[in-house]
Amino acid sequence: MKLDKPVAGGPCWAEVGTPDLKAAEGFYGELFGWRAETDSRAEMGGYTIAHVGQLPVAGIVPLGAEPAPVTWFVTFAVADVDATVERIRSAGGTVVFEPGEVPGMGRFASVADPQGAGFHVWQARGFEGAGLLNEPGSLGWVELMSRQPDRSVDFYTTVFGWSVNASERYTQWGLDGADFGGMVTMDDKFPPEVPPHWLPYFAVADVDASATTATEAGGTVLMDPTTVRDSLRIAVLRDPPGAMFGVYLAGAEV
Repeated sequence: MKLDKPVAGGPCWAEVGTPDLKAAEGFYGELFGWRAETDSRAEMGGYTIAHVGQLPVAGIVPLGAEPAPVTWFVTFAVADVDATVERIRSAGGTVVFEPGEVPGMGRFASVADPQGAGFHVWQARGFEGAGLLNEPGSLGWVELMSRQPDRSVDFYTTVFGWSVNASERYTQWGLDGADFGGMVTMDDKFPPEVPPHWLPYFAVADVDASATTATEAGGTVLMDPTTVRDSLRIAVLRDPPGAMFGVYLAGAEV
């Protein structure tokens, strides 16, 4: 990721929904060295912010009794949540949760693109999002899994004004020349029951060691550590309840 801080239109946060908050704190603490702080306000429902040192890097959301997805959600910063939600609707997306206030922090909505890939949009009002990007233990890349890539390009360029750097091998998303994410076309290798989705990647100092640590902590390696080009080494992992995410070698050009 060429972005070193949250900017309008770019990824600013990632959060995982989990049925067991303490277990998630233990797993990600072991894997990334995160230090967790739970918001004590009743209206926050146990929302927990993970830190690297003193800097916030991700959210951990305790799921209630009602069925809810055990998954990672990517959040994009916007200047105006309400205006962005209207663009999403006009472009064929859906709104899962209408815009609302997070007291003392910002304004938020949960949405999905026309293929159903969910994400969040965030208008900062006191909390900008990740205080660290592209460093070990922090968000460094976001990747869309899409079954209709042309439709995805139309949607996201319309909603966010992203630049598109496409080759036969891969499509990358960017803002003013700063690429922060990519898109993978879901071919026959993806089971039909797997829906389009966003996948966050976190920077780590050692991809192979992280895959081993995740397994020892009860997680699963979905894609073994692989060098995709030059020094870029990646792996895709799953935490014990089933939330998928990626890791990549910090400092490598994505």
